[in-house]
Order: sequence, then structure tokens, then C-alpha cells
Amino acid sequence: MLLGRCGLSDLSLGTAIALLEYSSIAAGIVAGDAMVKRAELSVIHAGTVQPGRYLVLIGGEVADVEEALDAAQRMGTSSLVDEMVLPDPHADLVAGLIGAKGAENGEALGIIETASVSAVIRAADAGLKGAHVVLQGIFMADGLGGKGYLLFAGPLVEVDAAVDAAVAVAGSELIDGRVIAQLHGEMGENLTADGRFVTRLREAG
Repeated sequence: MLLGRCGLSDLSLGTAIALLEYSSIAAGIVAGDAMVKRAELSVIHAGTVQPGRYLVLIGGEVADVEEALDAAQRMGTSSLVDEMVLPDPHADLVAGLIGAKGAENGEALGIIETASVSAVIRAADAGLKGAHVVLQGIFMADGLGGKGYLLFAGPLVEVDAAVDAAVAVAGSELIDGRVIAQLHGEMGENLTADGRFVTRLREAG
């Protein structure tokens, strides 16, 4: 989990969160500094991720988060890859960001794949708020070439609704959104373990 590497082992974010994703490490550092100087934030976590991007995550009251974002925008947006702002983030999303995985549940699996971290977080929040599903996992950036993907589980009708909601907010950063009505057990075992192919081969050896 990339955000765990940025220091989110004890996440307490406040009533709103925002994430800015920069292609320039220097620009990300400057923006992070400007935000924390401008507004009284509950938390700011920042760090590098593959492929050479810099993420800044902030949390606090809505007005303070908006003030901080204004400060970042004044620093320039030419290297801003993507961003997201979420008032009242879903509790299961917050748990997912620090690595929690939902229990296997339901007949269907939904998959959302995005080109940026910000987009997959937006998608996860929208899906969780739009349907009764479990967030089985959210995977971001490191080892994925900067991409993100998530897994929803639950009854087919609910997973369909969650994927539709997620696709709608992912926008131009969406790579794919799929629903599997009945996931085979062996494929499910692969998904609940470490998702990296080399790791799966070594575990089988």
C-alpha cells in the first residue's frame, strides 16, 4: 500500500481529505509546504511513489482543506497529474487506505482500474457511498506503474451499482471497470493474497 509508505499507519483525517499527485517531486514538496503553512490541518502526509511521482495527502475541516488547496494552486499546477477532494470520506475507504481488506462477501466482484492514485480513491469513495458493497482492497502506485485498482464485493446488483458510481467519478483517468458475476474460488485466492505475479509464483514453488 503506497499510502502506508507515506506514513498513514494511524490515520485520523477529519471531515474532509484531499490528495494531490505531482509528476515533479520538487513541485510536490513546495505545494505541501505551502498548504501546511496556510491552513490549520489535522494531518498532512507526503512522499514519493512509483513512477517518480510525489503525493500530498491532507485532512481537516472542509474550510481548512479548501484553504490549503488554494495555497497549493497558487504554487502552480503544471506538474499536477491529478487531484481529489472528498468531504466526509467513507469509513471503509479510510480503513482501506491503511491496508485493511474487507472480508470475502457476496456473489459478485467489481474491479476498477485507474491511471492515477487520486482517481482510484475517488472511485472507491463513490462506490462505497453508492451501494452496499465491501471494499476488498485498494491498491495504488508502487508496483503498478503509478496506476490504481480496487475490488468491490457483494450481491450482483449492489456491485453493479458500485462500479457504475465509481466509473462516473473516475473520469478521464479510468482505464477499465468490470463486474464478475461469480468469481471462481481459485481466482479469489489469488486476489486475496499478494497481487504481484512473481510473489504468487514463489509461493507456489
